[in-house]
Amino acid sequence: MYGIKALRECDRVKIADCDIISPEFGWFVRGLEMRDTSAESEYFMMRSERLTFDKVRFKGKYSFQYISDSVFTDCEFDTKDAFWHAKNVTVKNSIIKGEYLAWYSEGLTLENCTIIGTQPLCYCKDLKLINCKMTDTDLSFERSDVDATILTEVISIKNPRSGEIRVRGVTETIMDDPEAKGRIIIKDSFNK
Repeated sequence: MYGIKALRECDRVKIADCDIISPEFGWFVRGLEMRDTSAESEYFMMRSERLTFDKVRFKGKYSFQYISDSVFTDCEFDTKDAFWHAKNVTVKNSIIKGEYLAWYSEGLTLENCTIIGTQPLCYCKDLKLINCKMTDTDLSFERSDVDATILTEVISIKNPRSGEIRVRGVTETIMDDPEAKGRIIIKDSFNK
């Protein structure tokens, strides 16, 4: 599927087994189901809601900004600035690679995911990470309200505002903001 600014302001669309190359694809879409599909775009799915993605591979910039009430399972995302200002979003069993993941999100849950890239998950409210792995991530969780279990070591964690981060190890902890009250707990092993 090739297109310019395709799939705008649509309801209840189903996409399966497609290859999509389209800038600004899927704006203001409601109730989209997408499975077994690859996509390349910028500003992918901006301001959409009730998305259900299964086995979707995405490459591009500024994806899933301002989305809400959505679920992503078994996906692979190579993207910058993904999930900014997202609300009530769950991502399971997925790989998310890119800079500045999910800034200003609210009610984001990442479960059994691998997160790769600099400065992820900053300025978030009600952020949950369940049995996730983080690779090459630094300056994570700045000013976020977070409850996290991270099965790997993290390069650096900076000024989490509140909550608890259970992590296998952290090379550098930066707590230079007086409002940063989040707890960082180093654990050698985790109960599954």
